Amino acid sequence: LESIGIKVSPNTAGKLLKKMGFSLRVNHKKIALGSKKKSQDQENRNRQFMYIGELRESFAQKGYPSISVDTKKKELIGNFKNPGSAYGRESRPVNDHDFASYSEGKGIPYGIYDTQANKGTVFIGTTFDTADFAVESIEKWWRKGWAKTVSRK
Repeated sequence: LESIGIKVSPNTAGKLLKKMGFSLRVNHKKIALGSKKKSQDQENRNRQFMYIGELRESFAQKGYPSISVDTKKKELIGNFKNPGSAYGRESRPVNDHDFASYSEGKGIPYGIYDTQANKGTVFIGTTFDTADFAVESIEKWWRKGWAKTVSRK
């Protein structure tokens, strides 16, 4: 309308669109792409997983660790409401807003899962989620547990 010289408010434009059968819509994930992938792409992806599986099995036979690592959701540190409950005579008062500016920092959980031993360890960092922190966490995990286990074999 504006391109032909007619000025309209956003409310009026919304009403006109509604009269014509339009409404605000969100995207819906309905198109399955799995079947549309080229078979060569699927084969290459499968080859990668097979190779990783072979390496994992080889490490397991030698008694070496095979780990899975990931960073979890960052959490605000401070007096904030968290899901769950605890026994007590009274509820614990917490801040009425969960704003980062009210926090003492952010905790960044970094998980290391040992697939052979079926054990997990979580390290909490308070700085940015960096490769240095990941390496440091794996090194601590190794020194505090696995290094002793592997050296005995």
